[in-house]
Amino acid sequence: MSNHASAPQVLDHEKLDVYRAAIDLLVACEDVARHLPSGRAYMRDQLRRAALSVANNTAEGAGEFAPMEKARFYRIARRSGTECAAMLDAARALELIDDGRYGSARGALVRVIQMLTRLARRHGERQG
Repeated sequence: MSNHASAPQVLDHEKLDVYRAAIDLLVACEDVARHLPSGRAYMRDQLRRAALSVANNTAEGAGEFAPMEKARFYRIARRSGTECAAMLDAARALELIDDGRYGSARGALVRVIQMLTRLARRHGERQG
């Protein structure tokens, strides 16, 4: 065994801007979730699950070799993103979050959804 430390290996998903954007979205949604009132635990949990699903499915898509499967994972991630959008809109409509948190999370969300849409289309068109 060698005595020198080797550089950590970078995984496919870690190379993607969309994955890093999905992690930024996860952080923004976590900030929103932490500030929801205690009586809204169901909203906190749903927002957290949806935001984590965006990151997870983006990573799964990056690790897939078959273009149509890649596209499918990116579409699933995109749908989870639109679920985040609905949760953010609901929290805002119910006056449970301030405009700053809403705007920050929404900005991250729009960026991720746009990127996922492009990836899903690009990989879906390779087979079709």
